[in-house]
Amino acid sequence: MKLVRYGNPGKEKPGLIDAEGKLRDLSAIVKDIGPEQLSDAALAKIAKVKTDKLPLVRGKPRMGCPLTGVGKFIAIGLNYADHAAESGLPIPPEPIVFMKATTCIQGPNDPVMLPKGSVKSDWEVELGVVIGTKARYVSQKEALNFVAGYCTINDVSEREYQIERGGTWDKGKGCDTFGPIGPWLVTRDEVPNPQKLDMWLDLNGKRVQTGNTRTMIFSVAKIVSYVSQFMTLMPGDVITTGTPPGVGLGMKPPLYLKKGDVMTLGIQGLGDQSQTVVPFKL
Repeated sequence: MKLVRYGNPGKEKPGLIDAEGKLRDLSAIVKDIGPEQLSDAALAKIAKVKTDKLPLVRGKPRMGCPLTGVGKFIAIGLNYADHAAESGLPIPPEPIVFMKATTCIQGPNDPVMLPKGSVKSDWEVELGVVIGTKARYVSQKEALNFVAGYCTINDVSEREYQIERGGTWDKGKGCDTFGPIGPWLVTRDEVPNPQKLDMWLDLNGKRVQTGNTRTMIFSVAKIVSYVSQFMTLMPGDVITTGTPPGVGLGMKPPLYLKKGDVMTLGIQGLGDQSQTVVPFKL
């Protein structure tokens, strides 16, 4: 299934994308798409619904983040060897784990706002993993059973805040609007191998990132298992798993986002996003 939340910010309704690519309203089936709807049992119940009986949603409403109630927004750094190289950093011996603030989460096509005084904001197309079942010290072999589904994420990053402001990457990762997620939450049964997904990002119509999840240093299963050793993963937690090469930081000279830029990005089977960069505003 491709689950969505659509409508104005704060007033999103649950929905799904049917086999013909049409948006259907799920409001009569579930109150929202959140932690309570992400277990295997809850998803199986939704899957039994006859989609052709669900109301069609007309027009082109705004898409919100495809799930609500995200408790933790966890990120993995330098998870592609060629991205580590372009960043001038060694391949990490273990996954680098940091956090993105949940307040940065937004819809996939909402504008990205530059932080106040920012001159080094950057883009990162990433595979997002949504946890469906409580996970604590899970094995790598069993790890994917704890995943509800997958999504496209733009891990927008302010490099000065991240690298030059006294430590902890979190500073440059959690600014408002820096976490576009969606358009869909694709359930794991539709993604039999998360390590075979093409991914890309265009800046102003020019391809800057091209990659595939097969080149991850640490697989999705490894990441879920590893993170579960350090914190309990709960339904609705999101893990964004790193980016392939082609970020602005790695260009010579570096290239960063400015007002009016348009980022368009997507992952095979998980849908596309597009964000326009806007200046800071309180």
